[in-house]
Amino acid sequence: MSNEVVEFNPTKLPSFARKRSGPSSALTKALAGKGGGGYPRRISIQGGVFRLIADGKEVAAIEERYIDVIIVNAAQLARAYYKTKFKDSESSAPVCWSDNGDTPDANVANPQAASCANCPMNAKGSGDGDTRACRYNQRIAVVLANDMEGDILQMTVPGKSLFGREDNGQFPLKAYATWLQAANIEPNEVVTRIKFDTKAEHPKLMFRTLRWLDDSEFAAVTEQSASEKATAAIAPPKYSSQALPETPALAAPAPVADEEDEALAPPVKAKKAKAAPVADDEDEPVVRKQAEAPKAPERKPLASVVADWDTDD
Repeated sequence: MSNEVVEFNPTKLPSFARKRSGPSSALTKALAGKGGGGYPRRISIQGGVFRLIADGKEVAAIEERYIDVIIVNAAQLARAYYKTKFKDSESSAPVCWSDNGDTPDANVANPQAASCANCPMNAKGSGDGDTRACRYNQRIAVVLANDMEGDILQMTVPGKSLFGREDNGQFPLKAYATWLQAANIEPNEVVTRIKFDTKAEHPKLMFRTLRWLDDSEFAAVTEQSASEKATAAIAPPKYSSQALPETPALAAPAPVADEEDEALAPPVKAKKAKAAPVADDEDEPVVRKQAEAPKAPERKPLASVVADWDTDD
């Protein structure tokens, strides 16, 4: 079936989706919620280009600024702290990391704190400018829309591409997952277009639904989702902790608020109508000071959101 962009209709269900009933699948919950390197085949976004990596070597670079995939598996939100600037390389090992996003991994030689919430590397200002040094990421497993029975590829979505709001029908990953869940759509029932945000200074991905799968495509993708390779594609990286550098102890800051809960929250204005801080350079949502209760956000009807989608990609 063609990948030509048309207006996606979330209510025009294909037969396999009509047969589905019950709560959201484990995949949907993992993608939308808070919730497993060295995987042999993956997609890198180094340098703002989609690159296909096999066994640590680049085998192809995609000229287009987008890639069409089907998401077949997803890991929990993870965290990683790099003492030096991170480069997309399988040999790059962080100083400290957390596969569950809450506590350092058992293999970390020099954990920065007992919990991520109280870690000094999770404090604003610990990274460049006003950012946090420890950054979120999430691993997903995908198949290419033009090769659904082919390789399952690992893709690590960086924090800048996880949190934020919808922009002209395109979403950061967490907002996209929330939209899918609200529309009662499973991620492996549709083709997802992943596109670079050309307005962002650093590589940032946005997600949108392109089209439903047909019955034969869904059967192939379902088999891929249930495979061992789909599980292996989201497995935690196996870092070597022996060579990690020592890190000086820092005083732990006060616990931060639950970032995931406020990822899509509207900005809170102070009493003097001073603009709230912007999260453009953050790898996670801004933790804001207590202020006046915000007004309820204006929500567009789902049909209006779909109608506004740009179909000229």
